[in-house]
Amino acid sequence: MAGYQLSVCAEMVFLDLPLVERVERIHALGFGVEIWDWANKDIDALVATGARFTSMTGYLSGNLTDSDGIAQLLQSAEASLAVAERLNCPTLNLHGSGLDERGLPVKPVAVVSGAMWLQAAATLRRVAQLGERAGRVFTLENLNLPVDHPGTPFALAADTLALVEAVNSPALKMNLDLYHAQIGEGNLIALIRRAGPAIGEIQVADVPGRQQPGTGEINYRAIARTLQQIGYQGTVAMEGWASGDSTAALQQFRDHFTL
Repeated sequence: MAGYQLSVCAEMVFLDLPLVERVERIHALGFGVEIWDWANKDIDALVATGARFTSMTGYLSGNLTDSDGIAQLLQSAEASLAVAERLNCPTLNLHGSGLDERGLPVKPVAVVSGAMWLQAAATLRRVAQLGERAGRVFTLENLNLPVDHPGTPFALAADTLALVEAVNSPALKMNLDLYHAQIGEGNLIALIRRAGPAIGEIQVADVPGRQQPGTGEINYRAIARTLQQIGYQGTVAMEGWASGDSTAALQQFRDHFTL
């Protein structure tokens, strides 16, 4: 029996419904729920759904490497922790840089310098300290550069893993997004085994198309077996679009991760 829990990103399924109704539908199907930017949402209404929230965006703006961006990121991370407490959400997600509404970096970076690496690690140590005090975990998500997020620093799974291991805090883990990793790096099973205890969450969608598992080239049943073999106990979240009916798509997701 797998020890991980399944969750679904409410931003990407049941798109004909208001967000609160999407959350209710996902919860009724027995999944945890994930959300992105909380600033434009009715938090009280989300709490009232009774849903189990597993992850939310952990910042509103900023970046890891310049003084103004760091200040923005840390301030909005603190505000995010207050919302996470209201939602009883254990995990807050970060990226290598602030992204705009299209998923593109607010400040694109062509070359990441050694000084930027050092500053990013120092910033993430401060973020981890916030998480430690609040009893919550921040995760750093890998992104793909060729298709969805060109110009984002620290985007590869290898980058996020290096930063998480450098900080070495239980309050900073890796959000290993396998859709992004397949596009950016591939070799997913070896990547999962290498990252091991640094993983705080697994996100999934198939390639191409970013739809539910079973619609593309990734062998998600083999992924599920690998997660079971390494004893992964965290969340596996579908952060992908439904190829058709959302209920059927979520059942297909569940089928691929039911061993």
